[in-house]
Amino acid sequence: MAMAVAHHRESSSSGSIDKHLDSGKYVRYTAEQVEALERVYAECPKPSSLRRQQLIRECPILSNIEPKQIKVWFQNRRCREKQRKEASRLQTVNRKLTAMNKLLMEENDRLQKQVSQLVCENGYMRQQLQTTSAATTDASCDSVVTTPQHSMRDANNPAGLLSIAEETLTEFLSKATGTAVDWVQMPGMKPGPDSVGIFAISQSCSGVAARACGLVSLEPTKIAEILKDRPSWFRECRSLEVFTMFPAGNGGTIELVYTQTYAPTTLAPARDFWTLRYTTSLENGSLVVCERSLSGSGSGPNAAAAAQFVRAEMLPSGYLIRPCEGGGSIIHIVDHLNLEAWSVPEVLRPLYESSKVVAQKMTIAALRYIRQIAQETSGEVVYGLGRQPAVLRTFSQRLSRGFNDAVNGFNDDGWTVLNCDGAEDVIIAVNSTKNLSGTSNPASSLTFLGGILCAKASMLLQNVPPAVLVRFLREHRSEWADFNVDAYAAASLKAGSYAYPGMRPTRFTGSQIIMPLGHTIEHEEMLEVIRLEGHSLAQEDAFASRDIHLLQICSGIDENAVGACSELIFAPIDEMFPDDAPLVPSGFRIVPLDSKPGDKKDATTSNRTLDLTSGLEVGPATTQGAGDASSSQNTRSVLTIAFQFPFDSNLQDNVAVMARQYVRSVISSVQRVAMAISPGMNPNVGSKLYPGSPEALTLAHWICQSYSYYLGSDLLRSDSLVGDSMLKSLWHHQDAILCCSLKSLPVFIFANQAGLDMLETTLVALQDITLDKIFDESGRKALCADFAKLMQQGYAYLPAGICMSTMGRHVSYEQAIAWKVLAAEDNTVHCLAFSFINWSFV
Repeated sequence: MAMAVAHHRESSSSGSIDKHLDSGKYVRYTAEQVEALERVYAECPKPSSLRRQQLIRECPILSNIEPKQIKVWFQNRRCREKQRKEASRLQTVNRKLTAMNKLLMEENDRLQKQVSQLVCENGYMRQQLQTTSAATTDASCDSVVTTPQHSMRDANNPAGLLSIAEETLTEFLSKATGTAVDWVQMPGMKPGPDSVGIFAISQSCSGVAARACGLVSLEPTKIAEILKDRPSWFRECRSLEVFTMFPAGNGGTIELVYTQTYAPTTLAPARDFWTLRYTTSLENGSLVVCERSLSGSGSGPNAAAAAQFVRAEMLPSGYLIRPCEGGGSIIHIVDHLNLEAWSVPEVLRPLYESSKVVAQKMTIAALRYIRQIAQETSGEVVYGLGRQPAVLRTFSQRLSRGFNDAVNGFNDDGWTVLNCDGAEDVIIAVNSTKNLSGTSNPASSLTFLGGILCAKASMLLQNVPPAVLVRFLREHRSEWADFNVDAYAAASLKAGSYAYPGMRPTRFTGSQIIMPLGHTIEHEEMLEVIRLEGHSLAQEDAFASRDIHLLQICSGIDENAVGACSELIFAPIDEMFPDDAPLVPSGFRIVPLDSKPGDKKDATTSNRTLDLTSGLEVGPATTQGAGDASSSQNTRSVLTIAFQFPFDSNLQDNVAVMARQYVRSVISSVQRVAMAISPGMNPNVGSKLYPGSPEALTLAHWICQSYSYYLGSDLLRSDSLVGDSMLKSLWHHQDAILCCSLKSLPVFIFANQAGLDMLETTLVALQDITLDKIFDESGRKALCADFAKLMQQGYAYLPAGICMSTMGRHVSYEQAIAWKVLAAEDNTVHCLAFSFINWSFV
């Protein structure tokens, strides 16, 4: 029995004891026994561990304690540990809730001030309207947000810059916590327990502005350090260079900063900023980083460095970071810009005049990035393949940056444009100095004798949800990609390996395996590795694997997100996946055009789902013809495509021809997909047999009528189904029903949902599948044997067999029925129908 001790538990250093309740009585342990038990628990916390039993047996001081009592001690020890963890967690949650409650109270005070100000302005306007008929405005409303005229001050004089900095600080704080801007809650971003923060956009102010505030579990200095490094979190920031930095005399610093940003499309030039950035601390302990543009046409770097940019203006913006009791910070972010929308084509102006776009790209992105870093720092984020979060973040940034470099094609990066084919709007650019190294290690760099060739284009999408289109492109790569082109790009990454596509033909099995690596905290971006399975068609290495691995980021697939762009960017990568792997990114970007309510320019003169962006003039708005009644509901977005191909110098012309043809092929595929998924699909373009179309209703009637005529029974359970109900029942029929044409090479023209599931395809891609591709050898023989019977008597029963899906998977079926589908008008054979009964994947 354990030694009984009269005293209660004290510190272990003074001969402490521990006591536990066992069978209604306390069992007491000496300090040495408790220390021994703690050592065993620390090494083997799992109760069923054999190692724990061995350690207990090897410890003499525990030999006089019954096993049951030791078991009870370990159980109590686990309970105490869980209680401590839960108490610590609850304390952390309580601190966060206290800070968030403080933030909400401040936001409520600000809103009350804003309401009071609006009431005063309303009363003033009513008084003015009663006394005079002339239109008047309250100048006080614009005085705070209008860019101050500080051009008369000497920007080279530290005293003048300090005056500008203090003025910028005052105006920024009036936007962050005051009523200088009429903020409204951003649509679709409702605050709540799971929200990242509180988001608002400007209403009726100069430029475009967005505001965010939230709680972050990082210290203010760390947050300021992250946010000042804008290229690390703002994907459209190409570079940020601090030209001058000097102390402000009050403990702060003043910096003169030159920033270059990427253009999201090939249709408009990029923007740059020449700003003053002021970092200082307030009396209440808050840290402030505020920034504004410096006026003057000659400000900033020389004209040659900024020749490809349009100078944009940053109105007083920045970050207010306040420390919280118990750790963490409350942060306020304000972004207020004038992006000079006059300099872009009219169709793109909503992109540069939308506060929602600024909020998604900058304000919300900054807060999400800080939250991501905070979670990674605390160890809450676990990524795949054993990669560190910083490494995976670097991969995502390199993919995005490489794609932006290709889209913009800056001269100082070495890009030159070849003679582009203006008729097709496909631009070919060449970079002969491209270095694909991901690090400063010259051994990992990959320099080509020729360089990198990029084929890119932009087009206008109408009534096509960007999230749906990108999701389709991600999940159905075989619908638009050429496996041989992927194989060429992958082979070119291996030093000294250059082969023109087609020289080593490869068959794509259709299998695409997606291996997730990581995602951001709200799953708005995913990083993954794609494996495409392929086999060589050459006789000598027919059994050699030709698998291709792609590193890919996918973002913006949430249809409920407001103002966010959708992207699918990928690059061939070695299967070993080294951290410093060279990347040549290609991909798609779809940017929604957020039109202003009631804007008549949203009306379109045609119902085309997708149109190449020809005739995009820069200048004053032109009058558009009135659209139909539904045009007010039309949504538009811009799709940008860019594909990069490494090449050797003697293959430049061949690769250029291949690249142009390939991008045109991709454009054609995207057009077909866009037309199919568009709610307002033009019936004269693309698939006419989309569910709900008049053609589909007619075909459903012919299928059911012909089935009854030839087989003497009803295909559907009820013979009273007509019109839409008949099509709906056929579409949801449990058997896979497919129709193919009667051409010399029959192709499928229609399938119900079960048929699409069986073939693992879509209605758009269905039209590229021939009848012979879905059967194996025995199935083709059975079909050929019964084909004459089918054509003579109008139907045939096919025995059980195996067919193939488009993804290469085997599908078994118990029986198949084939029959001729007659057109009701002239009783001619329109197509052949097949019904696969009780099918399943093998």
